[in-house]
Amino acid sequence: MDPDFDEFLHVPARLSIVALLAPATWVEFAFLRDTIGTSDSALSKQLSALAEAGYIEIRKSRAPKRRTDVRLTPRGRTAFQRHAAVLERIAAAARADGPSAT
Repeated sequence: MDPDFDEFLHVPARLSIVALLAPATWVEFAFLRDTIGTSDSALSKQLSALAEAGYIEIRKSRAPKRRTDVRLTPRGRTAFQRHAAVLERIAAAARADGPSAT
């Protein structure tokens, strides 16, 4: 397997999260939850794992209302870019091979 393939990041929920974070600066928790279609607790669990790995930063504020925002760290952005490049190479190789003869 390619050394840039990130098993940790390849978990579908985590990959969805970092893909949504990649083009943004900060993303609100509620937007992530609604876009991914998951529960608060499931998203919190994945965000905690990503934060522990150093891939994301979580910012909580209380005023004027409670809000949690998330962004990729430089490490997380690099990991996502490398992992996405591996997935693109895999897909390109599959397209180049075409359908197998049966």
